[in-house]
Amino acid sequence: MRRRPLIGRLAAGLALFAAPARAAAPWRPERPIRLVIAFPPGGSTDILGRLIAPFMAARLGQPLVPENRPGAAGAVASAFVAQAAPDGHTLLLDSGGHATNPFLMRGLSFDYLTAFAPITLLATLPLVLVVAADSGIRSLDGLLERARRGGATYGSVGVGSRTHLAAAALLRRAGIAGTHVPYRGGAEQITAQLRGETLFGFSSIALTAGHIAEGRLLALAVSSPQPVPQLPGVAPLAAQGFSGFAMGDWLALHAPAGTPAAAIATLAEAAIAAMAEPAIRPRLDAAGLLPAAEGPEHLARFLAEERAAMRALIEAEGITLA
Repeated sequence: MRRRPLIGRLAAGLALFAAPARAAAPWRPERPIRLVIAFPPGGSTDILGRLIAPFMAARLGQPLVPENRPGAAGAVASAFVAQAAPDGHTLLLDSGGHATNPFLMRGLSFDYLTAFAPITLLATLPLVLVVAADSGIRSLDGLLERARRGGATYGSVGVGSRTHLAAAALLRRAGIAGTHVPYRGGAEQITAQLRGETLFGFSSIALTAGHIAEGRLLALAVSSPQPVPQLPGVAPLAAQGFSGFAMGDWLALHAPAGTPAAAIATLAEAAIAAMAEPAIRPRLDAAGLLPAAEGPEHLARFLAEERAAMRALIEAEGITLA
């Protein structure tokens, strides 16, 4: 008669004893974290990485050490991080090439789809559609009419870049053929446009804001679904007859595949908190960066949607790397 209560008390005691062992201990980094930035110093990716590094470090208790590894539209840095130990001490800060490179590049030593664990989207970078102020074009309709009559030559920062794909998507929806002229960077693209070598182009807010303010470039639209605060009065393409148009760049944090879920969660929390710091907001605004940090699940969904959309566009346009 006394066996059952004794066993019950023993089981309850064992359960209480085991409960702390089942609770996962929070992950903390054991040494400085290498933050591999996929682009050169001075660009939006580098600016953002260096802005958030000290705030993430303060929360994590270890320094974040930025390290630029540019090349091949982010593939050089991605290959390096893909081979790193999945222990939370090597991170990749990459841009939208993460969703386009798999469909443009052959012979990569890693698979973008399986080599990384998403941490969080950090920011989006709306693009602005600009023409030279002396072109005589004053509206999006005027640009499209000129393009239909005389052809559409547009510049970009490279084959498969978001500036390329945004223009290709716009012309495809407008039913206009275009000629793409790639340049080696955003500054060269804008200089060529001001010289009249191209009719129009998409570019970053950071690169165009000064030219727009000084009257050398005219902004006709932004590529984001909503207006952007840096360009008051410039309507989105989605509000100018291109419903649903959304094409811009973005920046996100990734870790090597196999990084423990506890580490991903801790790193995501630190990054989200860093992006919410009021101290960095003026620098984000100046670089045309819109905070968008929401964690690993959101980034995983975002990447799946981006890859599907970019693959469809690249294949429809027949875009290849020479």
